[in-house]
Formats: sequence, C-alpha cells, structure tokens
Amino acid sequence: MNSTINDFLVKHSLSESAIDIQALCDYFISEMNAGLEKRPSSLAMINSYCNPVEKVPAGEKVIVIDAGGTNLRTCLISFDESGNSILEDFRKTHMPGIGKKISAKDFFSVFADETERLIDKSDRIGFCFSYAAEILPDHDGVPVSLSKEINAPEVVGKRLGKELLTELEKRGFDVSKKKIIILNDTVSTLLAGISKVEELGCEGCIGFILGTGTNTAYIEGKTIINEESGNFNLALGDIDEAFLSSTLEPKKYRFEKMISGKYLGPGCLFVLKQAQKEELISSRTTLPENLISADVTSFLKGGKSALDTLDATDRETIEKLIKAYIRRTSRLVAANLAASVLKTGYGKEKPVLINADGSTFYFVPGLKEQTEACLSAFLREKGRSAVFTQIENSPAIGSAIGALSI
Repeated sequence: MNSTINDFLVKHSLSESAIDIQALCDYFISEMNAGLEKRPSSLAMINSYCNPVEKVPAGEKVIVIDAGGTNLRTCLISFDESGNSILEDFRKTHMPGIGKKISAKDFFSVFADETERLIDKSDRIGFCFSYAAEILPDHDGVPVSLSKEINAPEVVGKRLGKELLTELEKRGFDVSKKKIIILNDTVSTLLAGISKVEELGCEGCIGFILGTGTNTAYIEGKTIINEESGNFNLALGDIDEAFLSSTLEPKKYRFEKMISGKYLGPGCLFVLKQAQKEELISSRTTLPENLISADVTSFLKGGKSALDTLDATDRETIEKLIKAYIRRTSRLVAANLAASVLKTGYGKEKPVLINADGSTFYFVPGLKEQTEACLSAFLREKGRSAVFTQIENSPAIGSAIGALSI
C-alpha cells in the first residue's frame, strides 16, 4: 500500500492498527458491567425476561411480527416433532418511519395492517423489535430510542404490545386471550441458536446481528441480556466524528454507525471525500453524492455501483481505502464479540456458539472472514474459543420460541 495512503489512514485513525482489541474489549466489558449494575453506561444491558423452553411444543402456531432495520415481516411459525420450524403466510413490507417522520398512531396502524390477516390464527404473538426497548416483567416492551434512522419519536415511551392490541381491538378483533412477548431481534437470534448448541458441540450461546444495524445478546447466569451494543460510546477519529455529525442524533448509536450496513456506504463516502481533499484521489474523479452499502459491496466484487466512473488509478486508491475501512470494521466487531464471549465464562472446554445474522456480516467482502480470524487469534491467547453458525430466519424463529415460553 502506498505510504501516502498509509499516512492518511493513520492520521485519521482509520487503520486497523488504530484498534487495540485488548483495550477495546476491556472497555466493552467495563461498560457491560456498569450497565448491569445500573451505573452510567453507554450499554443498556436490558433484561429480556425470557428464558428458553426446554422443548419447543410441536404443532402450535405462533403469530410472528419481525420489525427489522429496513423491513417489517409477518408470518405464522410452528415446529415439528424434531424442532424444525415451519413458516406460513409470510409477508414483507417496509418499516414505517423510514424517509419521513411518522406519528405513533400511523406507526401502530401499519403494524395492525400487517397483523390483521393472522390475528385469528393464534393466541400467541412473538413481536421481534430491532430497537432499544425496556422489556417489562409482563413481557411488553417500551422503546427508549429508535436507531437506523427510523423517524417516529412519538413511539418512544409507549407500550408496544398494548398499543398494537388496542389498535386491533378498535378494528373489531377480540384480543382478550392474546399473549404477546416483545423481544429484541438479537435476543431472538440467541434463542434460535440455543437449539443448535449441543448438536454443534458447543457450550453457551451468543446472538449477534450485523445488518442494517447491529446488536449483541448473551446469557448472564440464566438471564438473556440484550446489550444494545450498537450504542457503545466509541472514541473515533476526525472523519468519523464528521460523519457522525451528519446523522440523526449524532451522540447515539456511535458504534452502530461505525460498523453496520445502514452506515457503511455513507461512512466510506466521508473517507473518500476527505481523501480527495488531500489529493489522494484526483479531481478527475467525481465522487457520488450518495453511497450505500450495496454500492460498496458491488464495487469490491467488480459489479456496477455509484463508483463506476473512476479512472484506473483512482479506482485502485479507492479500493485500498474501502478495504482498509472494512479491515478496521472487522477488528471493531471482533472486540465486541470477544467481550461477550469472555463475559459468558464459557469457551474453555468447548467453543461458545455465535449465531450471527445480518446481510452486512455475510455479504460485505472480507468482513466475516477477517472478523473470524481476528476473534479466533484473540480468544486463543485467552484460552477460549468460539464458532459461528447462521440459522436462516433466526429473529422470526427465536420470536416464536419466545412466545411459546410464556
């Protein structure tokens, strides 16, 4: 790599060497402990009030609502005698509040619209909510903030389950016997992973999501804890700070904005524009006004993207800068996961199972492989180990398991 590129990366804290995994892991654990003890912390460490069932009952259908970072999915899920999931009547639409501000009334109206067709088919509802929410002992949830650029501020502070059932009741449905559980998507991913722990020769389980947003869940004692790891307050370089200032609520979800798919493209674009200002990229190249994660992935794979108009020299420079950004991202992810593995206390005799979900983790070239290598090397020094698995439709499956536990 050119010394000028190296100098640029070091100057702006964009190189992988800028990430001291041990120091970052220690900081992560200190924030986790503070959150558990209800001391000031950037990690909420939310009690899920959900314990996995020993055996999932066969044949009982569950209504599943999966409110993801970009998409809202609804379906029915049941399980056969072997514990395999059966999905029926699946439908997907966009999450409300993306691109424009929406009221709480309209927000819950969209959810009711998507649930109506299923409401008479089960009395159990597993509601997967991919945003920070305080989970209550009665299994309802109250959003404390909305990330991933969802613009629905009135929803914060409202009881999700109660609001949804109230809206359905207004439409004439009998909801008196409905049991609803609100689960974070990472908690649901963990629940889906637990069923594979013994089969894969592991002990302990971590749920991890790196898609539009990011989060981590692990088991503290017998309690599943939603870390809200995307809100981890990470000190960053000047380009990172400039990028964060361009987002909604710049002081919140800083870690998510450094590693997740919603922000990968825009973050890279800030790096490229600064590189052009410092003449690493020539004025011959017109950088796009907007860049999304899919553009970055396509560019690295040699496909069409918003970066297609580059000349050969600039293209090579941009490729090196983006790959460096992804290498740094992989070290950030590895530190996040290492902290969670060490907190479980497992991984000495058998590896900890990490059920990882999310398109960013799997589709961004090099990210998964570099994260695995980095995490493995770090844990080996600690006498620990972990293995990754991917269970299709984990948030939905785990939400159904959660609903069957109440």
